[in-house]
Amino acid sequence: MAAKDTAKKTTAKAEAQASEGSALKLHHLRPAPGAKTAKTRVGRGEGSKGKTAGRGTKGTKARYQVPERFEGGSMPLHMRLPKLRGFKNPAKVTYQVVNLDRITALYPQGGDVTVDDLVAKGAVRDGQPVKVLGTGEISVKVSVTVDKVSGSAKEKIEAAGGSVTSA
Repeated sequence: MAAKDTAKKTTAKAEAQASEGSALKLHHLRPAPGAKTAKTRVGRGEGSKGKTAGRGTKGTKARYQVPERFEGGSMPLHMRLPKLRGFKNPAKVTYQVVNLDRITALYPQGGDVTVDDLVAKGAVRDGQPVKVLGTGEISVKVSVTVDKVSGSAKEKIEAAGGSVTSA
């Protein structure tokens, strides 16, 4: 009889090893112990956050929910702040600015300065009007054709022997 018990034990061990060594199967997967914890269901009995369910005793907050924005009767923040005045002008034109020192750096030999050239050289972006301002000095002869030119820039360009054409 002892031989039969030993035979049963060895076959049980062999089956256990065979199942351990077998491929991983989706229907055998389980979450790690402690990975899943049930949410606390409050107000379900004295033993587990029952009775007042973590709300304390009496008062507004114990009896019903109050919105987070409620400030206890104080003037609410959105009413304390001033109204925004004015409006956004839809017809406003925003110019891209190029100064004379930048033109001097981009065109050291002089030449024709157009919006397309400035876009190609990366000085401005395409699709917006360009204005030349008078910051810096210019000593080379340039022919500037852009959307707008400031008075000081026009004087400096013409003093250097160049010409200005604005659209």
